[in-house]
Amino acid sequence: MTDIMAQSSQAQPFTQPFVSKWASRYRGATVEDLDPPAALSLTPSDTVSVALMSAFERDYTHLTVVDSATRALLGYLSIPHLQALLEAGRVRPEDEVRSAMTRFQRRGTKYKVITMDTPLEELEAFFEGAATGGQKQEFAVITDERRRFVLGVATRADLEEFVKRRPA
Repeated sequence: MTDIMAQSSQAQPFTQPFVSKWASRYRGATVEDLDPPAALSLTPSDTVSVALMSAFERDYTHLTVVDSATRALLGYLSIPHLQALLEAGRVRPEDEVRSAMTRFQRRGTKYKVITMDTPLEELEAFFEGAATGGQKQEFAVITDERRRFVLGVATRADLEEFVKRRPA
């Protein structure tokens, strides 16, 4: 997914510069080199059971949620969190996704844009919390430069797998 949207902290800025532990392995690689799978987006009115089935069929851990009319990115579903909600009885399979999704805060929040052209050093910094006041991130939404289209999702595991495959 091209643009990754991560909430920036309104509190104290993260002051220490980020130093990549894998910089020597990236050698100019970008998010596109991770070969992220195409985005699978749901709408708020889709059911929890459809979300689970879609995620399991594709082995996805996060799904984006978009407006059915405008395709604007509204939020996401973390499948592990969704499973915990189901086990706790807080949502049911027939409930709508809107009851379990995490919504992005639009007002007063600045997001880090992640595109296919984003260098992997920046993606790693994002995962490590450099763009979010130290709050680590598990995934990034990849969008186009203008943040109009969700192209995919990149996870920390995707980055780690890339590093394992790439010789030192």
